[in-house]
Amino acid sequence: MNLSLFPLNTVLFPGCLLDLQIFEARYLDMISRCMKQDEGFGVVCILEGQEVGQAAGHFSAIGCEARICDFQQRPNGLLGIRVEGGRRFRVRRAQVLPDQLTVAEIEWLEEAAEQPLGLEHADLVALLEALAEHPLVAALGMTDAVSGQAALANQLAYLLPLALEQKLQLLELDTPQARLTQLQTWLDQLQGEGEGGAVQES
Repeated sequence: MNLSLFPLNTVLFPGCLLDLQIFEARYLDMISRCMKQDEGFGVVCILEGQEVGQAAGHFSAIGCEARICDFQQRPNGLLGIRVEGGRRFRVRRAQVLPDQLTVAEIEWLEEAAEQPLGLEHADLVALLEALAEHPLVAALGMTDAVSGQAALANQLAYLLPLALEQKLQLLELDTPQARLTQLQTWLDQLQGEGEGGAVQES
């Protein structure tokens, strides 16, 4: 399976929304082709290089399919699109075309069956609800109540201000349960560091 890639300084997760502004010819052509053929493209995280100009020198081997769900011309005249994360994939090999568009041979990664939320997830659900109130998150429209572990894990991984390396580590985990466990571990560590750094008044 071949997939056009859009290397970005972000990590997209299944079911999450991302707004992009398109102005380079290679990506305008890619978006036009995707819309005509009702296909998606792949978002991979840049590890070395830049989003514009020459093709990124090094990007993550794991990425997420992006499906175009809305588009409009921005006031500045550029094309704005909103994409939703689809399936995860792993890049097997990639090549840069003459127009600097990167196309990769990929394999889709299987997703675990959705599992219901339990009482043990209450704190993480509350955290996501708090994040949803942020204006930038609200503007994306990601304010619907989550109904399962996968949605909770993916939205938290996407919205929390984690390092890109941490987000990629989460994207690579095969089950929502594993992502939630890792997120809880990191959050517990942060909380512990915060408590340890507190100054006790006498």
